[in-house]
Amino acid sequence: MQVNKYFRASRMVRVLIAAVFLLNSLPMAAQCAMCRAVLESEDGGQKGEAVNDGIVYLMVFPYLLVGALGYVIYRMFNKKPKAS
Repeated sequence: MQVNKYFRASRMVRVLIAAVFLLNSLPMAAQCAMCRAVLESEDGGQKGEAVNDGIVYLMVFPYLLVGALGYVIYRMFNKKPKAS
């Protein structure tokens, strides 16, 4: 079975775009307004950075779960039929 060269190129472009988005991480400040107000009133800013890190850490898990579910669904629909 020969794979269409355009399909292979488009797949490669999609993988490249996904890699760029995954590897291009910009520093973000993920805080709600109330958390920021409380933490800015304290000296040092150490707690503020810790809260930001915790929020980003907790934010990752829903994306991992949705990604795993999407992969399972993808595998279900693209299963190769068994040869009898």
